[in-house]
Amino acid sequence: MTVQTFIPNGAKAASENTVTQPTHTTDVSIKKLYIETQGCQMNEYDSHRMADLLGDSHGYILTSNPNEADILLMNTCSIREKAQEKVFSELGRWRKLKDKNPDLVIGVGGCVASQEGDNIQKRAPYVDMIFGPQTLHRLPQMLDQHNAQVEKPKKDKIKLVDISFPDIEKFDFLPEPRVEGFKAFVSIMEGCSKYCSFCVVPYTRGEEVSRPLDDVLAEIAGLAEKGVREISLLGQNVNGYRGETFEGGICTFPELLRLVAEIPGIGRLRYTTSHPLEFSDELIQCYEDLPQMVSHLHLPVQSGSNDVLQAMKRNHTIDVYIDKIAKLRKIRPDMHLSSDFIIGFPGETDENFAETLQFIKDLDFDHSYSFVYSKRPGTPASDLPDTTPEQVKKERLAQVQKVIKQSSIEKTDAMLGKIERVLIEKVSDQDPNVLIGTADNTRLVTFVGDATWVGRFAEIEITEIKTLNFVYGELLNLEPDVA
Repeated sequence: MTVQTFIPNGAKAASENTVTQPTHTTDVSIKKLYIETQGCQMNEYDSHRMADLLGDSHGYILTSNPNEADILLMNTCSIREKAQEKVFSELGRWRKLKDKNPDLVIGVGGCVASQEGDNIQKRAPYVDMIFGPQTLHRLPQMLDQHNAQVEKPKKDKIKLVDISFPDIEKFDFLPEPRVEGFKAFVSIMEGCSKYCSFCVVPYTRGEEVSRPLDDVLAEIAGLAEKGVREISLLGQNVNGYRGETFEGGICTFPELLRLVAEIPGIGRLRYTTSHPLEFSDELIQCYEDLPQMVSHLHLPVQSGSNDVLQAMKRNHTIDVYIDKIAKLRKIRPDMHLSSDFIIGFPGETDENFAETLQFIKDLDFDHSYSFVYSKRPGTPASDLPDTTPEQVKKERLAQVQKVIKQSSIEKTDAMLGKIERVLIEKVSDQDPNVLIGTADNTRLVTFVGDATWVGRFAEIEITEIKTLNFVYGELLNLEPDVA
């Protein structure tokens, strides 16, 4: 589980955003918000929206220092084992801050909040607000309720817990997203209905619900008008999108991609996370028809063994996955592929693991999110017998990660002499004549250029490999602004 302090790209933390001025003019009324984000890009997106909400409604600005915050929010993830205990451990540290400042407001959101609910208030009664992924839009109202009852006796206070699943309601109440740079995430659906035996998402985020088509297109068009050039569509099962149209019909994910590609200003499209069952021929065809689609795909498979996939209730076989990737690479031979792998799933034998390792070598993955299996309470897999020693699981994981890292190194090295399409994102902090951008395959590319080019696409010939994810190049062609 990754943990990060949430500060939007391009924004300065409140503690860093200081101006030299007379002491008596300092505005001591500025209210500061600290958000700790755990887990996936969906949580990162949600944290951005929490900051937007409380900034618009109550004037809070972000800080990277929890010690100076007026509100502490934890956006939790329950994918990994012992996630709850990590949350309570961090809350224990936050309690010390509240002991020093009784007016400090503490809130817990995300998937652990959905799972634990009232239990968080029982174990950590100093937590003021508890909300789920589908109710984060109610944060301003919850904060008002909290403030209204501060002076009430403890026995009269209402516990502020809202972990309900009000479909897609939250998007109707979120403010217009703020633009920070030239990339943006857009959440197009919530939840998952696949019910893989190991996964807690359907229980913490609910079943799949898609945003209406017009809402998604309007948000992306607004971002494009403000300078966004790369859109990443988000969802737990993003390619399962089924958005209602204005006429009452249903828009599929491939159809959505084609409509987004028509929006002026959008020059690059990504999406995550997808499921092999929804990776249709219509979606594959988009890679031939839409130049905005990057030659990079994250398609989780979880295991290279059919026996393990069956136990995981993934409802597809390895042959199906291989066939889909073969079709895709026929259209895009330079396609970079990443995936998720769960190593040491209950019942995984040496033979099963050998199949997974060979599968990884055959598919030539560029990156992966690979972990030793974590038992999640309430999931069917948590009841499966598991006799594989933990040390064996760790050794298997190390083998997987070694193979994929070597593949990633080779793919970076193979960029030497190639021409890459790069979105120019910023000027180097070290040299104002040097620009930094991102290639389709997510590598950072540095080259000499003019600061006025930032926000545009360029064709760069790679001349030097610096690190695994960082290369140098020379400008061949600067594309016209796509706006």
